[in-house]
Amino acid sequence: MWLGVDYYPEQWDSSLLEKDLDTILELGCNVIRIGEFSWHLMEKKEGQYDFSFFDHVIAKAKERGLKVIMGTPTAAIPAWLAKKEPSILSEFEDGTKRTFGGRHVYCFQSPVMYAHSEKIIRALVEHYKNEDAIAAWQIDNELGHEGSDVCYCAQCRNAFQKYLSGVFAGDIHKLNDTYGTTFWSQEYNSFDEIPAPAATITTHNPALRLDWERFRSKSIVDFANFQIRLIKEIAPDAVVIHDFPGGGLSKHVDYSDVAKKLDAAAYNNYPVWGGQREPIAPSEIAFGLDYMRGLKRKNFWITEAIMGAQGHDVTGYSPRPGQAKLWSYQGFAHGCDSMLYFRYRGAVKGAEQFCYGILDADNVKRRKFYEVQSFFRGIIRYKDILEKPVKSEAAIVYDYDSLAAFRIQKQSVLLDCPAEMQKFHKVFYDKNVSVDVIPADADISGYKVVILPQMIVGKEAFARKVQAFTRAGGTLVMTYRSAVKDVHNNLTFGEAIPVGYSDFAGVTVVETESLQEGQEFPVIGVAAMGGADGKGGIFRDMLEVTDAEVLYHYGDRFYDGYAAVTRKKQGHGQVYYLGCGLEETVLKHLMDTIMAESGIVTEESEDGVEIVYRQGENSRIRMVMNHNGHEARDGDTVLAPYECRIAVLE
Repeated sequence: MWLGVDYYPEQWDSSLLEKDLDTILELGCNVIRIGEFSWHLMEKKEGQYDFSFFDHVIAKAKERGLKVIMGTPTAAIPAWLAKKEPSILSEFEDGTKRTFGGRHVYCFQSPVMYAHSEKIIRALVEHYKNEDAIAAWQIDNELGHEGSDVCYCAQCRNAFQKYLSGVFAGDIHKLNDTYGTTFWSQEYNSFDEIPAPAATITTHNPALRLDWERFRSKSIVDFANFQIRLIKEIAPDAVVIHDFPGGGLSKHVDYSDVAKKLDAAAYNNYPVWGGQREPIAPSEIAFGLDYMRGLKRKNFWITEAIMGAQGHDVTGYSPRPGQAKLWSYQGFAHGCDSMLYFRYRGAVKGAEQFCYGILDADNVKRRKFYEVQSFFRGIIRYKDILEKPVKSEAAIVYDYDSLAAFRIQKQSVLLDCPAEMQKFHKVFYDKNVSVDVIPADADISGYKVVILPQMIVGKEAFARKVQAFTRAGGTLVMTYRSAVKDVHNNLTFGEAIPVGYSDFAGVTVVETESLQEGQEFPVIGVAAMGGADGKGGIFRDMLEVTDAEVLYHYGDRFYDGYAAVTRKKQGHGQVYYLGCGLEETVLKHLMDTIMAESGIVTEESEDGVEIVYRQGENSRIRMVMNHNGHEARDGDTVLAPYECRIAVLE
């Protein structure tokens, strides 16, 4: 278990180093993270590598028994490189080059970036390949974050054309036929006529845009794999990680693909950021943690936990006493097994002056310091249990192509796919049930319940997998806008929606519509759901039923003959189809029924009180977390605001 801080010794006078390291040791740390933004310090002039500064830092850390996570410095290119090779800079959609001065300003298709990255990484890893103080290597920083996942430069356009030529085996006629380019006279005579889908009148072809999304993801995955491969070539036993930002489901990159070749995924967990009036809800924090655990379906690291208010130009809410400490406990409850705080001390210069650290700029130990110290001293006691994997009986599945398809054609002004996933997640969270958030290519065979929210892009292999899961005894929950498109983001001629699932689910979508605020409609419960009436919205499918059981039907004048929610037995399992967005009370009632049918054990708790069990070899622990700013109860126990209590169970 690594416990530590993100430390930037290059930003401080060298006279502070030894005292800082002593203070870091006093905190209870056993590791520091360094080097991720220090390309210029390592290579002030092209080809002149100097790692002496970090040699000194590492030597002083080793004297104190501190280990190091070393970053490759590619997230922030040096000024001399941007000046010499302006083609390295990425471009906005309007063709404007991104100006040197921020971070992540390079183009993932730049051969210059690859060449210079290889040189600095090779020199760095060769220099430190036998350094036993290095516990792990971190590649780059928050790949694809802050808009860096898109670039429209000529390099990207040319690479996209080559990518498409590879996809269609050099056959432009096949691309034209697949895309349906006869629409709006978009036929291409050659691949070099194909544009990058920047702004145009109306919109670009949806199939082209989905391939662009796949290309954008591949660009980042390739760059990550290039760095992993290079480090492993030089230091085969190296542990390689990457620190992922939040909001991964909305990025133009599939982070589960980035994570595949990493030894561990790491997460930068920010429940609050600049300008927020208050933190995101505890269930949303938990969703982000469960999503991160799902990238590799194994425990993960948190490389940036926070203790103070955060922001670049605008700061915001400061975590209340004990609240950030509680978020740290929550991180470990959901599968984190190593944690570092961002940052040891708040910066006095540069863009992150208002990202407050454990220490503020005055360098005085106050409450935040002692909270971290007490947290480290407390959490290490449960190391053996918390390093064991999290076991979940339910999973929520996402598909990068489907998420991209909704970015391309939103279809409903109210539809937010990650938010819809969070609605399902919250039902489990409120019942204190562990749930995995996993990519579509993950193994689902060990779950009792699998949910497929808005899986709009139908894929035959995936359909076979989930149908086999259901027939073997699992419960599958499908939603509206499932299996509407084919793998090229086109509709399927002559096939009923949900394509490939209509007979399986026992329903056919005969009409559909999207709704806006104020257009909610009644849904009437029947059979097992009798009396549990409520409202639906966002989107709805009018379902004709063949051999499924109707659980809800629409209650408005023109559509009350259509089913809204159905259930069908399949082999030893069952499949539910949710034809519309359901208000929270209805969704909760339905999912409570599904959990009970599936034998998933739930546990009631007061609002804002989260309960998590973690299993070790011979014992387990019960973690009770009060996310409220007031006292709450767990049975007869009174919990202070933001308190976490851990009990060891035999």
